[in-house]
Amino acid sequence: MQMSSEQLMRAYRAMSTIREFEERVHKEFATGQIPGFVHLYAGEEASAVGVCMQLTERDHIASTHRGHGHAIAKGCDVTAMMKEIFGRQGGLCKGKGGSMHIADISKGMLGANGIVGGGPPLACGAALAAKVRRTNDVAVAFFGDGGFNQGTTLESMNLAAVYALPVFFVLEDNGYAESTASAWSIGGHNPVRRAEGFGIPGNRVDGHDFFAVHRAAREAVERIRAGGGPQFLHIEFTRYYGHFEGDQMTYRLPGEVAEERNLLDSLKFMRARLIGSGLVPAAELDRIEAEVQNLIETALHAAKDARPPDAADLLTDVYKTY
Repeated sequence: MQMSSEQLMRAYRAMSTIREFEERVHKEFATGQIPGFVHLYAGEEASAVGVCMQLTERDHIASTHRGHGHAIAKGCDVTAMMKEIFGRQGGLCKGKGGSMHIADISKGMLGANGIVGGGPPLACGAALAAKVRRTNDVAVAFFGDGGFNQGTTLESMNLAAVYALPVFFVLEDNGYAESTASAWSIGGHNPVRRAEGFGIPGNRVDGHDFFAVHRAAREAVERIRAGGGPQFLHIEFTRYYGHFEGDQMTYRLPGEVAEERNLLDSLKFMRARLIGSGLVPAAELDRIEAEVQNLIETALHAAKDARPPDAADLLTDVYKTY
């Protein structure tokens, strides 16, 4: 199915927003104004956008500690996200969750998660609810190559297969689980075959190619909505920054990141393809990039101007009352 120029521009805008958001957070973190830990998604944009473009607000996603890209792709408010990262009032979680706990249930974003492999069980819960209610909704579990080796993820895959849950398991393999190479740490060295061991159909794509991700994700989500049960996608790409902000990345070769930024950039690939094919003029993409820069700049100023949570806020949102 060919995408319209409007859809292509929407995708490019979302990917540009993720990239610009992460680049600015990287700069601001170095000033010491951002509390807590931050894990950046830059370099992985095609994955979040390619997958989330298949979803509606009724569908749910469960994210990871590297969750900014997923949140933006799912439609979370960028200004409220920036406020949350700065720990300010008006943040998506009232400034009390920070980078690793951004969530917006109204958008189907179940939350970033500081627990490695903590998202798949949540996605299974959302999928089970959708199946019982017969809503035809889909739940997506994003997890990294490190999370793929966690029992929570494998148990979730087994549960989803046994109950034929509408879950889309998305392995975002950026090459390293913190500092451990996924090429060494994943037994069998073939994640798709591991998924097939549970009876879950799988596929592998180049995560630098938005169109490949979009196509594979569309086919998987369509199968899920048609009653085909859980699906699996192994997306391979690279991250431009360390596991966390402050990571010296001594486990990566000298010049490795610079080379990947130059040769393996999903935004560069997409821009070249859109212009080269005549689908979207260069001027239109320039306009989108300028608007995105203004959006992030505005969000940043709003976050810095906002107040921290009040002392009384510490005692709210601690327990859920049913």
